Amino acid sequence: MILATHAGYEVDDDPERLDLDVIVGFLLTTYWSKHRSRETVERALRRSDCVGLYAPDGAQGGFARVVGDGTTFAWLADVFVLPEHRGKGLARVLVNAVLEHPEHAAVERWMLATLDAHGVYAPLGFAPIESIDKFMVRPGPTASSVIR
Repeated sequence: MILATHAGYEVDDDPERLDLDVIVGFLLTTYWSKHRSRETVERALRRSDCVGLYAPDGAQGGFARVVGDGTTFAWLADVFVLPEHRGKGLARVLVNAVLEHPEHAAVERWMLATLDAHGVYAPLGFAPIESIDKFMVRPGPTASSVIR
């Protein structure tokens, strides 16, 4: 289902439109996924709600995925806009479409982690965790130092 449009681009949750070669290829270059295998990234995508951003010609222009229960908790992950499509406000359009998706509209708590995109997320209501001491993490044996 098309969730949003902007400047000829479409945000769509149709899994048939996802170009996994583009998505996985890009994710394997990011600071948060470069330590993972292609198989690990593909498995994560299969177990997530995925949303694609598509250029006017239909090509993959960006991506985001959600992990959660659709009600009490959701983790926004792997958000990106390919370099050739940046500077058009598309990241914010993509994230907003994910947040307003009918399957996620009632989620009580959204979370994400970012080193460099606070400016995308803050206008959409994301803020640093105030009581970080309430949260804990258990890194698995293959976790990168990014999340430790």
